[in-house]
Amino acid sequence: MENRKLKNSELDRKSTEEFKSARKTPVIVILDNVRSLNNIGSVFRTADAFLIEKIYLCGITATPPHKDIHKTALGATETVAWEFREDVLELVKELQQQDVKVYSVEQAEGAEFLDAFTPQKGQKYALVFGNEVKGVQQKVVSTSNGVLEIPQLGSKHSLNIAVSAGVVMWDVFSKMKLLK
Repeated sequence: MENRKLKNSELDRKSTEEFKSARKTPVIVILDNVRSLNNIGSVFRTADAFLIEKIYLCGITATPPHKDIHKTALGATETVAWEFREDVLELVKELQQQDVKVYSVEQAEGAEFLDAFTPQKGQKYALVFGNEVKGVQQKVVSTSNGVLEIPQLGSKHSLNIAVSAGVVMWDVFSKMKLLK
């Protein structure tokens, strides 16, 4: 088997219009005070890949348009719906009132390891990713419906936020795909 690399023209990618009208994965991503513009762009690009419903940019998290976000998003800021909210805690409570289950992605007492998490069919989820140094704010963790933790076995105690977002979005997307 040769395993010839596919050309971009062979990938059957959605146009911006097709993406916007496509059925979305019932997942919302919340960025809580994320500082790095490259991380923000990477999260947009990953959200595009898994047809994530929406991204909320909260607190000090920068918003498009910005050249450093665009550098890693590669146009995903034009496809993925997004909104800025100053107060992340207010947003979390609002989403919970809309029957969205909010999970902070953090290392915390009582956290559920990601590999053990099973999404419920028909349930919409919001995943909160935090600041590169301080993580998700404690008040948000305390208000969340649950906490998901990525199992890590090495000597480091954390992953880059863009990597964490990619791991969690893929895991939840793949499990939800099986529920259809």
